[in-house]
Amino acid sequence: MSSTKNDTRVDAKSADFQKRTRQMIDKLTEIKNEEERIRQCGGAKAIEAQHKKGRLTARERIAKLIDPKTEFFELGLYAAYEMYEEWGGAPAAGTITGLARVSGRRVMIIANDATVKAGAFFPMTAKKVIRAQNIAIENHIPTIYLVDSAGVFLPLQEDVFPDADDFGRVFRNNAVMSAMGIPQITAIMGMCVAGGAYLPVMCDKILMTEGSGLFLAGPALVQAAIGQKTSAEELGGAQMHAQISGTIDFREPDDDACIKRMRALLDKIGHPARAPFDHKPAAPPKHPGDEIYGIFSADAGKQYDMREIIARIVDQSEFEEYRPEYGQTLLCGYARIGGWSVGIVANQKKSVTIAAPGTGDKRIEFGGVIYTESADKAARFILDCNQNLVPLIFLHDVNGFMVGKEAEWSGIIRAGAKMVNAVANSVVPKIAVICGGSFGAGHYAMCGKAYDPRFIFAWPTARYAVMGGDAAAGTLVEIKIKQLEREGKKLSDAEKKELYETTRATYEHQTDPRYAAARLWVDAIIDPARTREALIEALELAALNPHVAEFKTGVLQT
Repeated sequence: MSSTKNDTRVDAKSADFQKRTRQMIDKLTEIKNEEERIRQCGGAKAIEAQHKKGRLTARERIAKLIDPKTEFFELGLYAAYEMYEEWGGAPAAGTITGLARVSGRRVMIIANDATVKAGAFFPMTAKKVIRAQNIAIENHIPTIYLVDSAGVFLPLQEDVFPDADDFGRVFRNNAVMSAMGIPQITAIMGMCVAGGAYLPVMCDKILMTEGSGLFLAGPALVQAAIGQKTSAEELGGAQMHAQISGTIDFREPDDDACIKRMRALLDKIGHPARAPFDHKPAAPPKHPGDEIYGIFSADAGKQYDMREIIARIVDQSEFEEYRPEYGQTLLCGYARIGGWSVGIVANQKKSVTIAAPGTGDKRIEFGGVIYTESADKAARFILDCNQNLVPLIFLHDVNGFMVGKEAEWSGIIRAGAKMVNAVANSVVPKIAVICGGSFGAGHYAMCGKAYDPRFIFAWPTARYAVMGGDAAAGTLVEIKIKQLEREGKKLSDAEKKELYETTRATYEHQTDPRYAAARLWVDAIIDPARTREALIEALELAALNPHVAEFKTGVLQT
């Protein structure tokens, strides 16, 4: 087919469209209200205490650091959501990470939030910092650290200190990033103690404000360990490190001066080579992004046309669909987003009637299910995108792979393995958006977290699990009932129903996108109407890394 100018068939005045819009806005409002609560950080008293020290809060620092009239694209806001409640909680895991422009440069910002347990590192804090660093490594993003931390949260030290993805990985990443030539600037704007003291010193440039402290052990620990009495300023203050130890590069009187210096330093770094991905001037879609609210259906039993979603994301609503009449439950095709050439792999939620291979009998293929032909098509398309240096976008609303005798006879496992192989070995940037369900092996085939997407975003309607809530609850309850029967207990119908509802509620809670975001399975929960903007940001950042490895797949199950 030639270029498809996606002429919409959406009736924005229909009752169904209006109902879906209201449902999406309700979910989005709930998410945004929750985000505002998280952004209160440690609360008013903690913020006041920070101000009494003559220091800004982490969010105030970021607001002053980034370029005027630009936005901070926050990542990991929901990290540690509903976790560590026995310790009073840790909003945003006590650290703020995200993407911004500083002196015209795209940067990653990692800032300790001293209003949350003095900026101490919880287990999820370390994982959040490491995720931000990994994004910076994959995309060659200059990184700024705003340090104001008491170090490891000692009651949970066993889950922060020793493992491969714990606290020590942060410093390892500092060294790797430096060796790769990724600029790193650190500003010590409060306490920086114990193992955490290595982070700034392993970066390229170190700034420190008056009244801050940088030491491996604070005065109390020094006295306990070796009997030496000393003040914090004498032990590891800014003046000492500027004049005696020579550890820091710039001593600044306060936060404002420190931020001004950082902006000046960023302004003068060089510009590396750009990536080889094709880019042309951007053109807006022909249809408004907020119409996505009324098109998309979060109801697993309802259909919608994913092409209509794509038409509100891509430039000029043009989508060059690949093999449109084959494997129709997966849409594959070429487009531009923000001027960047991309390949799109998207689950189609409309059921289709096709002729069965071999017999020609009519059969229905259900939307959101990956069939053998769909997986074959997607694998071939992904190979082509890698061959031609085209970044990949995955739009998830997948129930999983088709099951049953006919599916097995058609070689569904072989085709699925081929698709997973192509995704796993893909060398062009991959960006995933979980729109609706993302269940089972379908999640893997659509470039789930385990398959190294450069970024993974979720809509408020996302659902993320091995299987859907009804199926999972039914399976889990059946297992529990048989276990109880073996113990000689027989449940009444009312007790079975209660067990089912309780199990289903627990499972549904765990499939909520906030549960996933709390554990950093997704980088951000985004407004569906701003999916295009999020993808453009991700593509711009991916283009900072000019290196594309040689594409190899190994053995493909053909």
